[in-house]
Amino acid sequence: MSTVLEIIDKGTRYLEKRGIENARLNMQLMVAQRLACSRMQLYLDFDRPLKEDELSPLREDLKRRGEGIPLQHITGNVEFHNRNFLCDSRALIPRPETEELVSLILQEIKKHPALLQKESIHILDLCTGSGVIGLSLAAELPNAQVTCSDLSEDALALAKENRAELNLPHVSIIHSDGFQSVEDHFDIIACNPPYIANAEKANASQEVNHDPELALYSGEDGLDFMRQILPESYNKLNSGGFIALEIGYDQASATENLLSNAGYSEISTHKDLNGIPRFPIAHKL
Repeated sequence: MSTVLEIIDKGTRYLEKRGIENARLNMQLMVAQRLACSRMQLYLDFDRPLKEDELSPLREDLKRRGEGIPLQHITGNVEFHNRNFLCDSRALIPRPETEELVSLILQEIKKHPALLQKESIHILDLCTGSGVIGLSLAAELPNAQVTCSDLSEDALALAKENRAELNLPHVSIIHSDGFQSVEDHFDIIACNPPYIANAEKANASQEVNHDPELALYSGEDGLDFMRQILPESYNKLNSGGFIALEIGYDQASATENLLSNAGYSEISTHKDLNGIPRFPIAHKL
C-alpha cells in the first residue's frame, strides 16, 4: 500500500516526463484536493497509507493532468485574491496578473477621496468570466454596488455559482454583448477582455486551448474588442471615475491611444510583477 509521500513522488516523476511545469506542486495540490486537506497537512501525513478508493480517482486526475488538462479544471477551484473560486472550462482560468489588477483598482480608489466618500461606489466588471474581479471587489468594498456582465451564458452560470459560494447576493450578474444591455452608469469599470491576436491561436499552449476562445482572441492585433468598447465605456463612466484594464504584453501604446481618442485623461499603464506594461488605468474628469 503506497503512502502519501510515495504517491507524490511517483506522480511528480510522471508529470515531469510529460513536460508539466511545477510538477511536484501540481501533484501535491491534486492529492490535497482528493484528501480534502491542506498542502501543509500533507507534510504531516507523509507516512499515511492510501486506500484503493483514494488512489483510483488520483490516478485519473494524474492521467488527465499529464494530457494537459489544466490543474484548475481538475481540482475545480482556484485561489484568487485570498478567496477560493470555482473554476472549470466555462470561463477563462484566472491568472495571477488579474489578481494584480484587482489590487491596483483598490489602490486607485484610495487615491480618490471623492470615491471613498460616496455612499455607494458603482462598479462594472465587463467580460466578467467566472466573476473573480467583480466578486473580489464586492467582497473587499462594503459600499460597492457591483455589476458583472459577459456575453457567454456558460461563464455567467459559473459567476453565479461563485456569487453564491462567496455569499454576495447583492452583486448583479447580467448577460450583455459589450455595453449592449448595460443600462447604468459607473464610477469604476474593470475589464479583462479578450486581447490575443487571432494569429497566435496556432502557437497557443495545450492548456490555453482549454479556455473558451471567446475569452481569448480579438482580431488581427488582439484589440478589436477594445476598439468596440472603449468609446462606449467613456459614456458609461461617471465624471471622476476611472477604467482599469488588463492587456497583452505589447499593447500598451496602442491601448493608451485608444483611451485618449475615447476622451480619457490621466492615462497610465502599470507594470505587472514581471515588468510588463499590463494594466492601463484612465480617468474621466
